Amino acid sequence: MKPTIFITRKLPDELVAPLKEKFTVRMWDSEEVAVTKAVLREEIAQVDALWTMLSDTIDRDMLESAANLKVISNLAVGFNNIDIEAAKEKGIIVTNTPDVLTETTADLAFGLLLATARRFNSAEKDLRQGGWLSWTPMGFTGMDIHGTTLGIIGMGRIGEAVARRAKGFNMHVLYHNRNRKLETEEKYDVEYVELDDLLKQADHVVILVPFTEETKEMIGERELSLMKKTATLISVSRGGIVDEVALYDALKNETIFAAGLDVFETEPIPLRHPLLTLPNITAVPHIGSASVETRRAMMKMNVEAITDVLEGREPKDQVNSLASAR
Repeated sequence: MKPTIFITRKLPDELVAPLKEKFTVRMWDSEEVAVTKAVLREEIAQVDALWTMLSDTIDRDMLESAANLKVISNLAVGFNNIDIEAAKEKGIIVTNTPDVLTETTADLAFGLLLATARRFNSAEKDLRQGGWLSWTPMGFTGMDIHGTTLGIIGMGRIGEAVARRAKGFNMHVLYHNRNRKLETEEKYDVEYVELDDLLKQADHVVILVPFTEETKEMIGERELSLMKKTATLISVSRGGIVDEVALYDALKNETIFAAGLDVFETEPIPLRHPLLTLPNITAVPHIGSASVETRRAMMKMNVEAITDVLEGREPKDQVNSLASAR
């Protein structure tokens, strides 16, 4: 019998076609609505491969149902939606899609920075609702980007790509990372500082760290209080790194100037969420990698990884080493 694959969201037929040529493929029938837990549990119990989205929670309890599962390929660079240790214990390979989305996500991060600092959202809203009645000396004014100080928290590939863009705006770039990166400092002319110093000095702060127990709510009330009243905070990595209650208070009380968010603790964010009531927040629906070219490239990586595992080859971009589990 051919190995069986379950895809947790409806994907373009032409990208799924290479898998259908070799394997039995079942796919959830909606692009907009996530697969139900009941269906996911049923499929995990039967299939050899699982192609998941970041919105799918594959925890230890879910993996207990896996009888023949050999690979989980996640359509994202992040993989905090999957219990990596539990997968390893069961001998299940987990893969992701790094590198290919670096530049696209950096574009989004810098675009969100521009939109937030220059108040694009509130200016457009007023224009569409008839609030633009005449030119006024201080109307729709925001904060400059050029010549200011950018603080990058998390100097990985995307952080480096954001730093390159910042240089085009003549920005001074500070960074904080778990490990200091001397080669990056020399190559991109960036300066390492401790987190508190970055928050105090930066005019704009971009968060690019992965979500871990160490980074959970690493930006809270104390950290926000260190920032300039004219500063912006941009988060494009994962929800939960910023304490949303503390951020709401900081924005409402004008402790900081504004925030731009691509990610949230709960996704999709509830429409009645307090953050969405504030005029000094720019919010977009987790679109860091959302260009046609990048998403297609990510899907091709998933196809290659699944094919490699099911045909007995080591896949690229494996996030859990099974050497000690075999």
